[in-house]
Amino acid sequence: MTDPEASNAALQPADPAEDSWRGSVPDASATDLENLLGTGVGAAQEQLERNGGFLPFALVVENDGEVRLVAVTPADAAGGTDADFDADGMIADLTELLRQHRDEFRAAAIVCDITLLEEDSDAIHVAAEHRDGSVFAAVLPYGGNPETNALEFGELSADTNEPTVWVD
Repeated sequence: MTDPEASNAALQPADPAEDSWRGSVPDASATDLENLLGTGVGAAQEQLERNGGFLPFALVVENDGEVRLVAVTPADAAGGTDADFDADGMIADLTELLRQHRDEFRAAAIVCDITLLEEDSDAIHVAAEHRDGSVFAAVLPYGGNPETNALEFGELSADTNEPTVWVD
């Protein structure tokens, strides 16, 4: 099981000077985004360790501060197979669902499994945004260790992100 405190701690850079994004957003917004990033990474790690993979999902910080999971069913699930699903379609469905209900929450994040081509590695990707326009994304590479048959996670790093929920 993943320790949520460890996930949140991993989001903090060793050198505060490297933390330029946090200084550019209101504290409350930064706290919401960090909460979504830590929760998203932790939930994805847990699913990877338990099931060997995970489907794209979203998290929201409701207006009262509660964090809630949002999921959609893969379109291919109706056909009785989950071997091949349309992750891009699921992300588009999640984005549309979040857009439709954006008045009900103040921050949202989409969590998905990506491939880092340059590193030849899979990674957890969390793209978070706040209704005030603040955005932040992070990538956590992972892979199987052939000697131990266990998953190993790399270093969490910032990634670029554009708003998708609070846009018109």
